[in-house]
Amino acid sequence: MKAALREFWQFGLGQAWACLFGGLLLAAILATKFWWPADAWLARYDFLFLYALTIQILLLAFRLESLDEAKVIFIFHVVGTGMEYFKTGVGSWIYPEENLFRLGGVPLFSGFMYASIGSYLARIWRAQDFRYSGYPPNWQPLVLGLLIYVNFFSHHYLPDMRYALFGLTVLIFRRAVIYFTPWRIRCRMPVLLALFLGAFFIWVAENVGTFAGAWLYPNQLHGWSLVPLSKFGSWFLLMILSGALLTLVQKPKPEPKQ
Repeated sequence: MKAALREFWQFGLGQAWACLFGGLLLAAILATKFWWPADAWLARYDFLFLYALTIQILLLAFRLESLDEAKVIFIFHVVGTGMEYFKTGVGSWIYPEENLFRLGGVPLFSGFMYASIGSYLARIWRAQDFRYSGYPPNWQPLVLGLLIYVNFFSHHYLPDMRYALFGLTVLIFRRAVIYFTPWRIRCRMPVLLALFLGAFFIWVAENVGTFAGAWLYPNQLHGWSLVPLSKFGSWFLLMILSGALLTLVQKPKPEPKQ
């Protein structure tokens, strides 16, 4: 029991350390809600952009991320910013404050929120030595990720395919298992459960972000309320896209047979 509790504690610490980028960014979003002067010479969103950029530079400078990981994280930033530009244009959510570093209605710090997911996955994958059994051929998650990304745009004009994508996800990953080492004991978890847990914690973080007024959904314009549960499904699908992008530099390796 003591060994299991130690492993669980180390697992939590490892998750927190892997979330360093996202945690620092979320903390700044929350702090600036309460302590950012209304008449400051630098807009709140611009501060968050420069702050996130500084974090990324420091992670590279102190070798907490590799250059290859940073390249994939940059792809996350571009992919996320593109989706933000489209979604704000169709009114899915808004950024209510003005700032300088922005693309249309999208402040550029928002891309770092997607990049933080990539940073987390890259760091935890390496730190806890992820290996797999039953992992599908690499092309399948990549195609699935592409379909998911297209559906984020196309469902505004065509039937929403998310339920078909959920089913395809279960079909592809039904036998996939992650093996990892929080401290000393080799552990395992179904990939589908890992995706579910990751999506849940991102949904929780999104509630913190909207509470801080960094962005708002239509149901939050007249007062904060919980982010709709439908967004949980969106984050589940985005986790698959994120993992597929990461496999471009970190190939899934099989768990050695005992």
